[in-house]
Amino acid sequence: MKRVLMIAFHFPPLAGSSGIQRTLRFMQHLPASGWQPLVLSAHPRVYERTSTDLDAEVPASVVVRRAFALDTARDLAIGGRYPGMLARPDRWMSWRFDGVRQGLQMVREFRPDAIWSTYPIASAHVIGAELQRRTGLPWIADFRDPMAQQGYPADPKTWAAFDAIEARAARQARQLCFTTPSAAALYRQRYPDAAERISVLENGFDEDSFASAQAALGTPTPLNPGRLTLLHSGTIYPAERDPTHLIAGLAQLKAADPALASRLCLRFRAPVHGELLQTLAASAGVTELIEVLPPVGYGEALAEMLRADALLVLQASNCNEQVPAKLYEYLRAGRPIVCLSDPLGDTCAVLRDAGVTRHAGLDDAGAIAALLGRVAAGDDSGLTAPAQGVAAASRSARSAQLAALLDASIAPRVASS
Repeated sequence: MKRVLMIAFHFPPLAGSSGIQRTLRFMQHLPASGWQPLVLSAHPRVYERTSTDLDAEVPASVVVRRAFALDTARDLAIGGRYPGMLARPDRWMSWRFDGVRQGLQMVREFRPDAIWSTYPIASAHVIGAELQRRTGLPWIADFRDPMAQQGYPADPKTWAAFDAIEARAARQARQLCFTTPSAAALYRQRYPDAAERISVLENGFDEDSFASAQAALGTPTPLNPGRLTLLHSGTIYPAERDPTHLIAGLAQLKAADPALASRLCLRFRAPVHGELLQTLAASAGVTELIEVLPPVGYGEALAEMLRADALLVLQASNCNEQVPAKLYEYLRAGRPIVCLSDPLGDTCAVLRDAGVTRHAGLDDAGAIAALLGRVAAGDDSGLTAPAQGVAAASRSARSAQLAALLDASIAPRVASS
């Protein structure tokens, strides 16, 4: 059994991040492809919110080490202010020091064959790069989404830190992985010398988690009997998933056909920016048509998806090279998907490839109103993916792809030994 040292800030018992699922499921499924994971993460005290609901899914056989870490904004601020250098590339950069120390100890103790680190958080790649430099082990840098983008991060010094991390990965990493074709294409253009080492490794859904959720659920019952509930599960970002035009479209539908609109309920589960949603809804006069609800455990969130009448995805055009991780869980849930996104972006492309052909732009209130009206009238044609369009997105299939990349990364070392 080959071994891979996995460096990930997002790991149980952290709560509230869909990024946990990528590392957690790779860790669970890699052994089937001949790779035993070792995990290096941050000490749980640094997390803003924790939950024990995923702890049992970390196998007892997996070695997990926790590096000392501080949240600069929380632990080192005086009067709400702190030195910017202590929050670059991110607020948790302090874990890089003990992370490198513990990582080197794990290399000596367990002799892994490769290193894998995942963004976000950016400092995970700092640790991965330093461990690669000191050990010579092949390193896979899992970027997921683009890092340094036009206008993001807004702080020029943080942007420069992101840019430096990218450039170092392009020089040192055996593979650079992204979750969408557009992101991979962007980085092939940005780093042409690394183009052959850039791969697409999409997110996915975990079949075992859905099977458990379905078994616990039994026969699904409606979330709101007598109404059609459209569920958005997870964070609403004011810029990247701006709900302004969605709420305006809902108001347009209500003005045109109050009885039809009253059949709908838009449920936002754990949106983080719930006050924004409630303020927009109150201003538009549609408060009775939305629900803003607190976080629940991962299994409960999947069960809620299975009970929803439709699932709602928001993705702005400034994120055309990104796909929300929950989109793959939406596909597995088998419910109609109401997609509000740019038709030129990768979110719509993934859904089209799976068989979901109807959508509306997130910035087009009129198109949103028309789409919501169709759903309220019971027309869900073009919104549901056939089963054959979903199977390839399983986490087990994605893990086999990662194992193949790991095998390729160590091939030169095997051949020369």
